[in-house]
Parts: sequence; structure tokens; C-alpha cells
Amino acid sequence: MSKGSNAPVPTTALRVELGWSSGPGVPDADASALLLVGGKVRSDGDFVFYNQPAHTSGAVRHEGKQNAGGRVVDTLLVDLARVEPAVETVVLAASSDGGSFGQVPGLYIEVKDAAQGAVIARFDSTGASVETAFVLGEFYRRQGNWKFRAVGQGYSSGLEGLATDFGITVDEPQQSAPPAPVAPAVTAPPVTAPPVTAPPAPAAPPAPPAQPVRLTKVTLTKASPSVSLTKQGGTSGAMRVNLNWEVRKQFSGWASKLGRPVATHNDLDLDLCALYELTDGSKGVVQALGNAFGALHQPPFIHLDGDDRTGAVASGENLTVNLDHKQAFRRILVFVTIYEGARSFADLHATVTLQPQFGAAIDFSLDECTVPSTVCALALITNTGSDLVVQREARYLVPERGVSPQRTVDYAYGWGMNWTPGRK
Repeated sequence: MSKGSNAPVPTTALRVELGWSSGPGVPDADASALLLVGGKVRSDGDFVFYNQPAHTSGAVRHEGKQNAGGRVVDTLLVDLARVEPAVETVVLAASSDGGSFGQVPGLYIEVKDAAQGAVIARFDSTGASVETAFVLGEFYRRQGNWKFRAVGQGYSSGLEGLATDFGITVDEPQQSAPPAPVAPAVTAPPVTAPPVTAPPAPAAPPAPPAQPVRLTKVTLTKASPSVSLTKQGGTSGAMRVNLNWEVRKQFSGWASKLGRPVATHNDLDLDLCALYELTDGSKGVVQALGNAFGALHQPPFIHLDGDDRTGAVASGENLTVNLDHKQAFRRILVFVTIYEGARSFADLHATVTLQPQFGAAIDFSLDECTVPSTVCALALITNTGSDLVVQREARYLVPERGVSPQRTVDYAYGWGMNWTPGRK
């Protein structure tokens, strides 16, 4: 499609892919969507992006990023049948992180039928220079039907400028109202008491001010592997730890030349787990194996939300850590094991995201696995006494014969627990 052109959308369940070519010096980019009424959002909840990955209506969901074959794809799932009647437009945008779009080659947006995978529309964006955010396309209603338009409008003010342009409140400090003036006391002459009447009903308390949207995020790398949760303002509330993955091709040891089946996405069962050590000296593990799902409001204040096989960012494997009890934690090691479906992490692309209820999102990708590993240490959260520090581990471990993945990660980090066989 050319810039400004439009095309009908023949189905409502759509997969929107924003893609670009990766390489040295290429900035990262992120997909986002805004649901508009009269050209503006109704509230900050109409903004879907990495820190707010799903709209309350279920119409738009940020699925996550995949990196394979020299190309990065960030995906939004859009169900136009669930878009509320008042919403006229769904804007599809991209923002760069660490540079401008003039440094991002091959930027495009592609709309696919979510069920069949057929391409409905594609727009290749060219000619970018200093822009750090782009509206690449939009869905809009026309005479009761949906259409897609290729837009290609850039912003040099980044995601913040794009968001505020559509009515989003971004990281603005709350201004408190000045106190009302106090009238001087006046001594009144005695008066006859009026008849007793029922007191008026108390006024309803004012609604709390809306919290601004946080656009900041932290990406951990080998060069910069740790971050302070305290400095990010993320030491209270619930912190969600998500693991999502993509099977890029065949897993090592499962090649068809060996006469064995190739592992597929749905065959693979990864288990997100956490070893914990509390300040009272107690230690344990949270995992699906043995139904040790933990608890959020009592020790260990860590809960495994479920057991997923899809790897999707909207579901995937999730742990929740209750940071309101941060004083109870000494250290937490988040790790992942292969329960079934593969013999190693080879050819698996996985992303870890830690999303505090308050503060910036923290994410990182796993390195390519080159060893026959069935367990990977992901992140170590340490309470230093004055701070909570998240350390990217991304460390593949190879269990010795007869040694479980859990025991292997225990040995590597000196947890010192006793292990017995378990099953789901």
C-alpha cells in the first residue's frame, strides 16, 4: 500500500505485525495502539503498549516481540468485533528506543487474518529521519464497516509526544489544590436552638486522582545486567514476572534425520519457577511440579499463576511477587525448566518481563543456547537491606546424569535444599 491509501478489512480477528530489520546499531522499537473517540482517547486505559498490554474490552492486546532470522516483529492482536461502538478509530503506532527511525531499516506494518494467516494489508514505511515515533496505520469505521489506512505520520518527540497528542496523561506530577482560606472566628450572640433534624448524609469521598501512564522501561543486557527497583519506584504492590517464547525451528536432538518428531510450539512445556530465601531463614521453591504454587498474601509471598504451553506474552508463564512484603525477602531466583517437548533450549527465543505495579517495566531476552541445557536461571532478585536489585542471569545450566534441573540450579546458586521427586 502507498501512504494515505486504504483497504477494506474482510474479517474482525486480526494480527497486526510491526517489523524491521535488526543489526548492530539498530534501535529497538515497540508497537502500541490507541482507541479513539473524536480523535482522542476517553481515558488513559485506551492506550495499549508494553506497560499496559491489554485493553479492558479485550479488543486489543499487545502480544510481544519476536526476533529471528535478522528480523524483529512486535505484534498486536486486534478483535474489531469487540471494539466498543463509541470507538471510531484504532491507531497503530511504533516508537523507537535508543535512536531514531532513520536508523531502523525495513520498517513495515502488516495486517493478517489471525485465524488463517493471510495478509490483508501491508505498508512499508520509508524516508524516516529524526522521528522517534510513527503512526503507521489505523483501523477506522466507514458506513458500518472497518477499513485500514496506511498513515506514515512521524513524531520527533517519541512515544510521549505521540501519546499526549491523543490525550494521554504521561508521568505528570499530581498538583494538589491550595488550601481553602479560613474565615476568622466570629462570636455570635446567643440564639434559640432550632428544632432537631436528622443530620445530612455525609458527602461521598472524592475519587482518587488518576495515575499517569508510565512510558519508561528498562532493558537488561550483558553490558548493563542489573537495575534497582527502588530507584525505579517499583518496591510496592504486585510485580508480575512473565516468560514468553517462540520455537524458531527444530530443537537440537529432535531432527527428523534421527527418526524422531520435530518439536512444535504446542508440544513444548516450559515451567517458570522460583527459588526463594526469606529473612527468617526459610527456603523453598514455587513451581507447578508437585503443585507448589505458593501464596501471595502469606509466606513465601510469591504465587505461580498457572501452567501455560503457548508462550504468548498475554498469558505465557507468570509469577507474581508481593512487593508489599519486600522486607521478608532475602533473595529470589527465577528460573525455567523444560518439563517436556524438547531436550534443550536450543532454537528457542524467549523474553522475560518483570512488570512492577509501580515503576518501569524491566525486560530482557535470553541468549542463544549452545549447550544441552534443560534449565535456565533467568533473574536474581536480591534484598540488600536498603534496595531491591534485579540481576539478569540468562544462564543455561546442564544437569549431570540423574540430577534434576531443580537440583542443578540449587547447586549453582548454593541454595542448599533437599529435593525429592515430584510430578504435576
